[in-house]
Amino acid sequence: MFFLKKNSMPSKEIALPGRTEPIETAERHFVSGRLLKGPFPSQMQIAVFGLGCFWGAERKFWTQEGVWVSSVGYCAGFTLNPNYEEVCTGQTGHNEVVQVVFDPGKISYLELLKIFFESHNPTQGMRQGNDVGTQYRSGIYFTSREQKTDADAIKESYNKVLSAEGLSEVTTEILPLEEYYYAEDYHQQYLAKNPNGYCGLGGTGLKCELNL
Repeated sequence: MFFLKKNSMPSKEIALPGRTEPIETAERHFVSGRLLKGPFPSQMQIAVFGLGCFWGAERKFWTQEGVWVSSVGYCAGFTLNPNYEEVCTGQTGHNEVVQVVFDPGKISYLELLKIFFESHNPTQGMRQGNDVGTQYRSGIYFTSREQKTDADAIKESYNKVLSAEGLSEVTTEILPLEEYYYAEDYHQQYLAKNPNGYCGLGGTGLKCELNL
């Protein structure tokens, strides 16, 4: 199938309608065996990030101590219960994202933000490296007021670091998480199932400091 790459967001009026029922996905994490959709232990919190192709992005997080479970999915668009083919057309508005369920007593949200910013180039707009389209945009989708405050502060701080080295302004969008749609089974923990699979992530090489 030919996927038309889009560099601008569609309007809600022209977005694909999707479907009323969720698409099928895995029940458990391929690596840890934990339930992807919960229930999760009561102390866990949820963070959602978009940083390019979600195959490599998810691996950045599931390997971190304090992360209970990770999954990949779609958010920040208009189409209900989208599938991968629809997202790739650019007509859903959705981003490829990673959902991180984490224990804040073992890894903080600020530490997750550091991993997020250092693991990709957040200045590229609707692309990440050779991956072009709205689904590859840099995004932070907060689940609490505290997360938004932290995300705004780290974005501003890292923007100064990048600017000092002559890089472009950070394009990361920071939005409330309205809906998270789990991606198909074969996308979940893709690089654990396919160790030699594609990973297009690459950071700027500049450190994201947390001493705000």
